[in-house]
Amino acid sequence: MDPLSRRVLKKAGPVKPAHDRHDHSSEAPLYFALSKTLGVALLPINLLVELGILSVVLMATRFAALGRKLAAVTLILLALAAFSPLGNLLLYPLESRFAPWDPSRGAPDGIIVLGGSIDTDLSAAHRTPVVGHAADRLFAPAELARRYPNARIVFTGGTPRLVSTESREADHAATVLENVGIAKERLTLERDSRNTWENAIFTRQLVSPKPGERWLLVTSAFHMPRAMGVFRKAGFDVEAYPVDWRMGGRADLFSFTNMSVDGLGRTDVALREWIGLVAYRLIGRTGELLPGPGPGKD
Repeated sequence: MDPLSRRVLKKAGPVKPAHDRHDHSSEAPLYFALSKTLGVALLPINLLVELGILSVVLMATRFAALGRKLAAVTLILLALAAFSPLGNLLLYPLESRFAPWDPSRGAPDGIIVLGGSIDTDLSAAHRTPVVGHAADRLFAPAELARRYPNARIVFTGGTPRLVSTESREADHAATVLENVGIAKERLTLERDSRNTWENAIFTRQLVSPKPGERWLLVTSAFHMPRAMGVFRKAGFDVEAYPVDWRMGGRADLFSFTNMSVDGLGRTDVALREWIGLVAYRLIGRTGELLPGPGPGKD
C-alpha cells in the first residue's frame, strides 16, 4: 500500500470490511471484464473515433468506396453529437425522473454517497484527492451532515479499474469529507465496490438497514434512475437525493451548443447511462428499464 493510502486510512479510522471478495453477490468476473473492455470500446465517442479510423483504413484498400461512405456517416454522427440538442434530449428523461428531495418528510437516518467523482489514479500519483467531475456528490453530504447531525454518512466506492490497485476512492473521499467538516466518527467507508451494482450490495451488507429506517441516496441526477433501480433490486429501500445536474430543465431541450466539448460530453454521458440501463435490465439488476419514483416515495 502506498504512503498516501496508509495516511488516509489512519486518518479515516478503522473501516469495517464490506464483503468477502468471493461473496456470490460481487460482480461476475467475465461480465465485469467485458464491461471494462468491450463496453468501453462501444461507448459513443470511442465508437465514432474507431469508425473514423476504420474508414481511413478502408479507403486505402479495394473497399475505398465503403470507406468514404463510412467516413461521411461518422462525420455526420459526430456533428450531431457535438453541436445538436441530441445530448440534451437524451439527458432530460434521466435528470427529470426524480424530483429534488423534499426535506419536509423529516430527518433521514443515513446518507449514502455514491463514488464516481474522484480519480483514484491521479489522487495516488499526486498524494492528494483529485476531484475530476461530479463534485456535487461530495458537497451535498457536507450540507446534509450539518443539517442532520444524527444521520450516518456512508461513502461507497472502490476502484472502477479492470486491474485493481490499492488506491480506493473511499479512502480519498474520506479526506475530502473530513476537510469540509464531517467528523471521521460519522463516516463509514465501503471501499471495495467497482460499479453501481456492487455499491448497492456491499453497502447493504455493511450498514444492515433496519425496518423503518430512512436512507438518502446521493448521486448525479442522470445516474439516479439506474442507481435507484439497483438499490431496490438489492433490497435496500432508499430515497433519491439527486445532484450534479447537467441541464437547466425543459427549456434546454432544443438548445444548440457552440462548444463541441459540451455537446460531446453530454451525449457521451447520456448514451453511456442509457446503455447501462439496458444492460442492467437485461441481466436482471433492475426491475424496469427506466426506474422512477415509487408510489408515495422518492
